[in-house]
Amino acid sequence: MQRHEPLGGAEFAPETTYLNSASSGLLPRRSAAAVRAALDESASHGTMGRDYFAAAHASRAAFARLVDVPAERVALGSSVAVRSALIAASLPAGAEVLAPEGDFSSLVNPLGTHPGIKLRTVPLEALADEVRPGTALVAFSAVQSLDGRIADLAAVREAARTHGARTFVDATQAAGWLPLRALDFDYLVAGAFKWLLCPRGTTFMAFGGERGDRADGPGWPAALHAGWVAGEDLAASSYGLITPATTARRFDEPHAFLSYVGAEQSLSLIEELGVPAIHAHDTALAVYYRERLTERGLTPRPAPGSAIVSTPGLTDAEDRLAAAGVKISVRGGLLRAAFHLYNSTDDVDRLLSLLD
Repeated sequence: MQRHEPLGGAEFAPETTYLNSASSGLLPRRSAAAVRAALDESASHGTMGRDYFAAAHASRAAFARLVDVPAERVALGSSVAVRSALIAASLPAGAEVLAPEGDFSSLVNPLGTHPGIKLRTVPLEALADEVRPGTALVAFSAVQSLDGRIADLAAVREAARTHGARTFVDATQAAGWLPLRALDFDYLVAGAFKWLLCPRGTTFMAFGGERGDRADGPGWPAALHAGWVAGEDLAASSYGLITPATTARRFDEPHAFLSYVGAEQSLSLIEELGVPAIHAHDTALAVYYRERLTERGLTPRPAPGSAIVSTPGLTDAEDRLAAAGVKISVRGGLLRAAFHLYNSTDDVDRLLSLLD
């Protein structure tokens, strides 16, 4: 069996066996150093630093490259829920939204609680087949947070196109290890503090699909929460009514400065290593773990292909693993292990030894 060493070199030296990237990723050393430097700077230059926008703009461009979309189609924010609420508000009264059963609350709750929207949920595996002529939007996670199941992205996309529905993909559990192309979908959002290894408070939204280049044209939602950072002319957007930017920047929230200072560095590491290489690394470790569990008579899920492996019948091991310094999570009665670039075959072997 081929052994796998961590990617990223000296960027990581965790004191734990960290298998919990599905909850929160580890911050690379370069990111932590940049945040510390910006924190020191804020004591003399304020909490917006010397240049409030530099790291944010660099992060926008880096995320755009990772998901293969022009930077002009990427908006910055702080949470998936805010983005989901924006899309909910763009739908006509009575619109049907189709979503998988049990998808992550930050995605589906703003849609399901918006007045006038009819949220219909179906099993993930049936999602493409359940799109119908009256469906206005299909909202779903590319990778399920609970157990790591991967949606059939191509099938859902084609079904939505056939019936004239838009697609809204939550890539929070996918961006950073699963190759994605944002232009294939109408909306793609990603909370970046998991697999993209950014500080909390960093969220990106990409506007794909077939729409004009100007964000004030047909096919774009209204800039409902446009504040001063969303202005076309930032120098003239602090007071009174503003003219929103003609790019996706019109959907920006005032960003958490320190978080995006770290995000710029974290995304640079993901770019240097490359998502294809990270995907190969993460899924190889998941396959090795899954095979060892199957040999023991356990039934891990989902099928091979995901960087997340969730297993029933092992939740009683959580406290024992924590005491041994293994960071892992239990979700819905499943022991959820998430393998990322800083993990190795030795980490998997250590986890397995503690499950004996």
